[in-house]
Amino acid sequence: MNAKRGVILYGPPASGKDTVTVALAALDARYAQFARLKVGSGKSAGYRMGTAERLRELEIAGDVVYRNERYGNTYVIDRPGLDDAFAAGVPVVHLGQVDGIRALVNGYTADWVTVLLWCPREVTAQRSESRSDNDTTARLAAWDATREDLAAHPGTGWDLTVDTTAMSPQESARLIDQLLVQQT
Repeated sequence: MNAKRGVILYGPPASGKDTVTVALAALDARYAQFARLKVGSGKSAGYRMGTAERLRELEIAGDVVYRNERYGNTYVIDRPGLDDAFAAGVPVVHLGQVDGIRALVNGYTADWVTVLLWCPREVTAQRSESRSDNDTTARLAAWDATREDLAAHPGTGWDLTVDTTAMSPQESARLIDQLLVQQT
């Protein structure tokens, strides 16, 4: 058992990662979304915006735990950012790639609860349009990529799987919190 405990929420766009994270924070203020470093443009809320130079510095120092490219941007989970997040409470990391989960679990020592959040493709489209995303087509392509990612990694062990069309964010948060408590 490790003193550091964190949550990984995996799922396609609009599967409820943000909504479940808000419900977790309402349940216990120690939960907070991990703000990945983002190099690029577009949405900045929920990210620590960085530069290509900063990314190179982290890579040279060996502090990049995971990076991926999507929507024309680079997203980074970095060791200094995780250190700060754990010092502040219980980080909730949002991911859409199984390789990212593996990199995080194997590359940063902590007790991680892994949660698969899922919704049908048409629900992703509806949710994306209802929140006025201007890149719904790209989000649907990411939904397809997430389904392919799951198919390419059968047997990925999830601590919890949630159909976000059938379970409320509050109930999902309670179940996640219970799993985290059971680890202690």
